[in-house]
Amino acid sequence: MLKTTYLPAVAGLALCATGASAETPVLQVMTYDSFVTEWGPGPAIETAFEAECACDLQFVGAGDGAALLARLQLEGPQTDADVVLGLDTNLIVAARKTGLFAPHGVDAELSLPVAWADAEFLPFDWGYFAFVGNKGAAAPTSLRSLADSDIKIVIQDPRSSTPGLGLLMWVKTAYDDQAAGLWADLADNIVTVTPGWSEAYGMFLEGEADAVLSYTTSPAYHLIAEEDDSKTAWGFDEGHYMQVEVAGKVAGTDQSELADKFMAFMLSDAFQGVIPTTNWMYPSVTPDSGLPAGFETLHTPATALLLSPTDAANMRDVALDEWRTALSK
Repeated sequence: MLKTTYLPAVAGLALCATGASAETPVLQVMTYDSFVTEWGPGPAIETAFEAECACDLQFVGAGDGAALLARLQLEGPQTDADVVLGLDTNLIVAARKTGLFAPHGVDAELSLPVAWADAEFLPFDWGYFAFVGNKGAAAPTSLRSLADSDIKIVIQDPRSSTPGLGLLMWVKTAYDDQAAGLWADLADNIVTVTPGWSEAYGMFLEGEADAVLSYTTSPAYHLIAEEDDSKTAWGFDEGHYMQVEVAGKVAGTDQSELADKFMAFMLSDAFQGVIPTTNWMYPSVTPDSGLPAGFETLHTPATALLLSPTDAANMRDVALDEWRTALSK
C-alpha cells in the first residue's frame, strides 16, 4: 500500500483552494532497536537523507538483529518495510529464501577485509565479535581458557540476536566437533542470556558480570564518548569471528526509486561517516576523513574467522542444538 505523510495546507496556496494536500513520500526502513536510539546512527542518517530525498525517512525498530528476519518472515509480502537494514552473513541464506528481496543495483568499492559480491544484500558496516571486560581484571586468552575460568559473562540469545548467533558460529568454527564440549564447560560461566545486545551490555556496565559478548570496537565508545579507557576487548588465540551487517531492498516496495536511492546513499560519506561513533563498528566504505582518533588503539585480531552465508546456514541448526543442550543441563 502507498505510504505518505500529509503536510498541513498553508493558507493562500492554490492547493488549499482546490482542497488538495501536499504529500511527502515515506520510506520505511526496518532495523534493530539500537540503530534508532538517540545515540545510534538513525537520527543523523535520517536528517542527512531527508535533506536530499524530499521524503520522510522512517526507521522502525524490530528488536535485535536476528529478530528482524523473524518479523519479516511473519509479515511476508504484506510488510510495510521498503528496506531491511541489520541482517548479517549468518542470516543471508534464510533471508534470501523468503523471496522478499530485490537486487540493490549498487556498484561500489568496499573497505571490507573480505571479498564481497551479492546482488541482493549490501554491507553497511562490519566488525569482530569479542568479549569486553574491565582493564586490570583477569583476562582469558582463548575461548577454552574462558571456559576453564571462573569469569562470569553475559551473552545474547542466538535465536533473536546476531551477536548471539555470531558466538555460536565462532565456537563452531574454532572448535568444530569439540564445540559441544566447550559449551558444556562454558555454561557455568554464563550469568544469563539476554534477547539482545543492549540488555547484555547494560548488565555488564552495571557490574552484574565480569564481561559481555560484544565487539572489539566497543571500547572505542567509552574512550571517545566518555573519555574512559577502562574497558578492553580480550584477544583470543583462536581468532575472532567477523560480522558483516547488510541491508536489502524489499522487492514489493511501493517506493522502489526511493529505496534504490537509500541503498546508494548507504555507502556515501554522509552515512558511513557516522557509523564509527554511533554504531561503533567499522564502516563498509572508509570515509574521506578516515577513522576517528581512538580506533587505532583497538585490538585487531591476528586471525579473522568467517563462514560463507551457505556454510553458516548449514551449520546453524547443529550449533544451536549444541548450545541449547549445554545450557539446559
